[in-house]
Amino acid sequence: MPNSSSEVTAAGIARLAGVGRAAVSNWRRRHADFPKPVGGTETSPSFALAEVEQWLRDQGKLAEVPLRERVWQQLASHPAGAVTALVHAGCTLLLVRDRPTVWLEAAAVSDERLAELLPAALDAVLRRRLGTSAASVNISAAGASAPRTDISAGPVAAVNTPGAAALRPSVPLLRGVAELSAELGAAQAFEFLVGRQLDANPRQYTLTPPGPAALMAALAGSARTVLDPASGTGALLRAVDRPEALYAQEADPELAAVTALRLALHTDAEVRAGCGDALRADAFPQLAADAVLCHPPFNERNWGHDELAYDPRWEYGFPARTESELAWVQHALARLRPGGTAVLLMPPAAASRRSGRRIRAGLLRRGALRAVVALPPGAAPPYGIPLHLWVLRKPDAGQPPAPEVLLVDTTELAGAGGGGRDRLDWQAVQNTVLEAWPPFDRQGTAEEQPGVSRSVPVIELLDDDVDLAPARHLPPAAGGGAEELARVRERLTDTLRLTGELTPQAARCAEPAHWPATTVGELARAGALVLSAGAASTALTPAPSAPSEGRTVPVLTEQDVLAGTAPSGLLAGGTDEEPPVRVEEGDVVVPVLGGGSVVRVVDRATAGAALGRNLQLLHPDPDALDPWFLAGFLRGTANTRQASSYASTATRLDVRRLQLPRMPLAEQQRYGERFRTLAAFEDALRLAGRLGEQLVQGLYDGLTDGTVLPE
Repeated sequence: MPNSSSEVTAAGIARLAGVGRAAVSNWRRRHADFPKPVGGTETSPSFALAEVEQWLRDQGKLAEVPLRERVWQQLASHPAGAVTALVHAGCTLLLVRDRPTVWLEAAAVSDERLAELLPAALDAVLRRRLGTSAASVNISAAGASAPRTDISAGPVAAVNTPGAAALRPSVPLLRGVAELSAELGAAQAFEFLVGRQLDANPRQYTLTPPGPAALMAALAGSARTVLDPASGTGALLRAVDRPEALYAQEADPELAAVTALRLALHTDAEVRAGCGDALRADAFPQLAADAVLCHPPFNERNWGHDELAYDPRWEYGFPARTESELAWVQHALARLRPGGTAVLLMPPAAASRRSGRRIRAGLLRRGALRAVVALPPGAAPPYGIPLHLWVLRKPDAGQPPAPEVLLVDTTELAGAGGGGRDRLDWQAVQNTVLEAWPPFDRQGTAEEQPGVSRSVPVIELLDDDVDLAPARHLPPAAGGGAEELARVRERLTDTLRLTGELTPQAARCAEPAHWPATTVGELARAGALVLSAGAASTALTPAPSAPSEGRTVPVLTEQDVLAGTAPSGLLAGGTDEEPPVRVEEGDVVVPVLGGGSVVRVVDRATAGAALGRNLQLLHPDPDALDPWFLAGFLRGTANTRQASSYASTATRLDVRRLQLPRMPLAEQQRYGERFRTLAAFEDALRLAGRLGEQLVQGLYDGLTDGTVLPE
């Protein structure tokens, strides 16, 4: 797989060698034979990948470049850009998967000849899977995307068959992609490359996380044909279970092409994808879908207000210039069959802005709006606000409007530490919503759950504001009154008593010790411990009736380690490109971001969980290292300070540089027992703090709602 022209940045070198960026900087300073930059800038140079690989091997820092890493570096350094290379890779993976014999015959020739043979083969497979080979993403001979034309001229298909001139620089990459497909499978190989591209450009794309995507698909129910008119990276359509046809439209030409290929590789369903603004240039104007899933762009002023004033889609009222989200709501309803369901992710302001009250009233009167669900903050971008899910149903002629609307509030279901992107208890969110929606959907009403859900009569919402924010219409949650507070107080008293018993004895002073020391890196090389990095990310599990039930594993997240809580994440089985790292009893887990000194020894209850992102796992040999001794010395302030690197925005811990004293195992166990009692004392303090906060807030709530007397 030749790649003499590929370049790699310092970050890529660090990934190849499994070290931090600081280590690469040190190599450049300390080793005169380190490869010289061949491109980039003075502050962000790039290096020849082949030279870097050879230097790492010569230094004993690299036995062999992993295939997936080599392919990614080729894609990232493609002369026409990473997205163009990604499109070429996706087209080739479709060919490899659907017509392997054609690929094998073509791959047996020279690179030049392969570039000439591929266009015809790719065109055939693209026509079969995507229905067309004409596209808006006109890949030029150099491989760059052509300038985007006026989208009002009409929608166009998403993927264009690249020509021989465009494919010629990609041939080495495509051979590697095919090899990676044999290792991972075509769909997983493309998911790996797409994931790397998204991770490398986090501000370029607005992603719908797997949790909200799975929940939206579950709310839409069983559907044969599903449309996403603002498909982004395709997350919502990928969450649909066993569809017959998927329709996607995206305004960004490059993203539209990647998403179309991603869907084609993900499912055997019919895939049709268009490029263009769905409000101005609808790619599927005659479609009557069973379901529409949409995460529309928020707060857009230039959505077509001036040129779309008389559009027939505005059946419930012409949206104001500031109400682009209500334009997307009506577009979704217009593309449904009668009785079809649409689920949209919406900003909370859309439920209460005065400029949209007339349209909201129209949706309620016609029975089109069926539910509004408030999600916890951190569910999806923008992560700082609690977004809403709107569930809509296209009215069926002859059927009376539904008299009630379901309102659900899950904002209080955030995990430990007050919520956030990595702290959400998605299992609780899913259970709450899917326990309320199906009974309401069947019966038109649902049992009230104070503080959580309520079936509200439409007439109650049709006031001057037509405010649909769930929290404003739900009765307060029952706090349990004085009896519940008494139980919390009793637990707090017991915990405070335990804290007193565990309080460490007065320390005896001594002179600073000067033990012979070693580092974690040296211990790893000697085989005394094994280092592993966490990569699992949390995801919402499917609905209880989904076929993948029982295939999820808990994820120990960074926030779980910092807060001392049980694993709160969930990883959907089979979604990662490689198996997650599992923790075992006695392992030591260290967060690598933030420069803190928190270390956790895995207990029996946590064993078996997957290791989350930004965590480093140390698996000690019990015959050489005591885990509590290891964890205790890793927490030393001076130790973490000397092992940390500092950037302008973050502090990162290089676990390999953490130091330990050389001690016999018996002496380690003596220190380890003291560290274990300190950890128990710390856990008791944490629990006391949480119970104290619960008691105080409960008393405030009880006094203010009258369930607790001021005596």
